[in-house]
Amino acid sequence: MAICILNRQLKKGAVIVIGEQAITGLSVPYLQVANSRKTLGRMARNFYGHPSNQKVMIGITGTNGKTTTSYMLQHFLESNGISCSVIGTIQNIINGKKIKTANTTPNSLALHQLLSISEDDVIIMEVSSHGLAQYRLEGIEFDYGLFTNLHHEHLDYHGSMEEYFQTKVLMFNQLKERGTAVVNGDNAWGRKLLEILRRDGKSVYVIGKSADYSLSVVQFNSLTNSIIVKEQNETYQINSAIDGIHNMYNTIMAYGTSRLLGIPKEKLLNSIPLFQGVEGRFEITRLANGSIVVVDYAHTPDAISYCLKTAKLQGAQRIIHIFGFRGDRDPSKRSAMVSLAAELSDQYILTLDDLNTVSQSTMVKALNQLNEGYGNLKGNIIPDRTLAIQKAIDESREGDWIVITGKGHEKYQQSYQLPTTTDRETVDLVIEFE
Repeated sequence: MAICILNRQLKKGAVIVIGEQAITGLSVPYLQVANSRKTLGRMARNFYGHPSNQKVMIGITGTNGKTTTSYMLQHFLESNGISCSVIGTIQNIINGKKIKTANTTPNSLALHQLLSISEDDVIIMEVSSHGLAQYRLEGIEFDYGLFTNLHHEHLDYHGSMEEYFQTKVLMFNQLKERGTAVVNGDNAWGRKLLEILRRDGKSVYVIGKSADYSLSVVQFNSLTNSIIVKEQNETYQINSAIDGIHNMYNTIMAYGTSRLLGIPKEKLLNSIPLFQGVEGRFEITRLANGSIVVVDYAHTPDAISYCLKTAKLQGAQRIIHIFGFRGDRDPSKRSAMVSLAAELSDQYILTLDDLNTVSQSTMVKALNQLNEGYGNLKGNIIPDRTLAIQKAIDESREGDWIVITGKGHEKYQQSYQLPTTTDRETVDLVIEFE
């Protein structure tokens, strides 16, 4: 099969072939390398003229919060006259143009090309563990490396939390000589990262409740979306336009990085309340009957915990949680997610997420087993995702919060009974006919 593909490329005009296997008898030069993906990244870097060295590069990695932090950071910087490109999960934004994306981190060739065409002052990148493990960031160097947190996720790919963590550490090996790491010191894995970075002599800026440098979160007040922070010898309040303690950490991460980029505190404090959030990230719709619907991308135990606890803190009298699981993806986190839903919600509905290569009957069987084993008699199963959302809205009453997690901004892979393609579209359609 590989030889057939190779021959097709030669017919298209390939003038050199690079690979990892020993191949002879080609009509063009062949270069054997130890790692073809790393080689591609280095070649792309050289071909496009080392574009990451010509920009202020900000890489954001972690399990949760990458997207919100990146868009918040873009808002803070552009509100203060610094243009930004954004490369990430929802889309890529280059020179103000939005480009659809298939992966959080593009392949190295596409990535270097995007950097080369950007005319913006700063590049903000979400950096996934898959992208790091697959050398998609080879040849990229960062001025700032941000670590949001690390929680149970992607163990189907990485095997263990330690391996997952060590993959994340790779991004900080790509800091420029004077690069700075911005780390959440309130996360256990963040503290472990700090030990490594300090041992290696890296410049570190820590955010958190007991941070040892520049910025310390000393009090949360989630009811009013405000936090009290201490920066050097000054204490003041930051007011955010978005909900949740997890978003307070995202706010401080983006705020601290903006301060490192030289934006005055007073200008940032004016910019922060104007940020209106990100599509599919704790996106709120208020219904005429006095209930509230939240659409969120949360698909890990910790992210779900943040969402449900935020709803409770914001005054939810009753929480109905709708979620499912992706086929072929980390089954080890599923029981914890159901247990959390049973603990933190008054009722939950298990439904379908992306099936990928798993059949619907197999997934429904798994949902039944999880519901019986971990659901504490609070769960129902409605395989059709749109009908699950419709049922929750139809039966809602004043004071209810319906929290729909897992898909966020993403389109459905399967077709459902209602003619919609996203959770938000489904909510809007059901409301229209209420």
